[in-house]
Amino acid sequence: MKKEPKDLVYYNALNSISFLGPRRIAALIEHFETARAAWESSSDEITMVLKLQKNANKLDQERLNLDPLKLWARLEEQNIACVSPYCPGYPSLLKQISDPPLLYYRGSLQNIARPAVAIVGSRRCTFYGREVAQRLASELVAAGVTVVSGMALGIDTAAHQGALENSGYTVAVLGCGVDRCYPPRNLELMEKIINEGVVLSEFPPGTEPRPANFPQRNRIISGLSLGSVVVEATAKSGALITANYALEQNREVFAVPGNIGSPYSLGSHRLIKEGARLVESAADILEELNLDLLSGQTTEQQLTIETCGINLTEDEKNLLSLIPYQPMHIDNIIRQSGIKASMASALLLSLELKKNIRQTPGKYYCRI
Repeated sequence: MKKEPKDLVYYNALNSISFLGPRRIAALIEHFETARAAWESSSDEITMVLKLQKNANKLDQERLNLDPLKLWARLEEQNIACVSPYCPGYPSLLKQISDPPLLYYRGSLQNIARPAVAIVGSRRCTFYGREVAQRLASELVAAGVTVVSGMALGIDTAAHQGALENSGYTVAVLGCGVDRCYPPRNLELMEKIINEGVVLSEFPPGTEPRPANFPQRNRIISGLSLGSVVVEATAKSGALITANYALEQNREVFAVPGNIGSPYSLGSHRLIKEGARLVESAADILEELNLDLLSGQTTEQQLTIETCGINLTEDEKNLLSLIPYQPMHIDNIIRQSGIKASMASALLLSLELKKNIRQTPGKYYCRI
């Protein structure tokens, strides 16, 4: 009997049983041939297949409290869709990992088949780390690459923002249900991702963001991606878990070098020492993954860090050479340049419009 790709109502119900999970659900569908047949089988049959005889009573209790049709209606009411590994629209890269899960999502999976790269890092990060993550994401989506991250504060947020600012497709993988926003302050970002990309999770709606969920979701981040870029990571950062999953899944690992005195660079530097590809721009990632710029991108969209200065005047180039990647106050820029304040302000505005620098609060400027 052929497995039923649209057997999602009962797949979702099985996924709502607390102690099953992707591996056991796959084993049940392999044995009973459809999710519905598995759901409607006796607890004794199910626990015998899974060799979980001690959980027969628990299974009975949980199934009594779950109505597959009501669970499905609740998903539809919340505008939440789901896709199983047996569905045609399931991400092909994710299907290659061990025990691919049922995915719940809000947004569109229309572009999920595009080449994807994960950008991850510490929640607590430096200004430099945020800028690099944002720039890399912007460069990658300009090349037609999807940016995947976890919507956490810090590097993840910067990566999603960089992708969205350049009208790119981005995927946020949550450690809770897709009806939850974690962290709460990223609600506006989450809504933008839903409108222009997709927010997804293997956890059923209603699942709270428990600490144990985040290492589990990291395997989905790496599993969706051809490679994972660690921008900043402490020695015990969760981003290193993503990198380890990427290696286990036979995917590429990249790392961005940082300040040798910064604790936020310890994990990234360790990865580089262990063989991760050092990244200075998106071009390094595209080269390693053998990805060319996709057709249809404008010249402006294809600019990288190496080429962004070719349209500058000599005065702009001279001023730009004084501006570091860390914020510098306008008074220091004027003092070091030796030019009039009015001229410096005009040049700074021009450099900002040409996307070579960014102004931050307090009249500080930095290169991007």
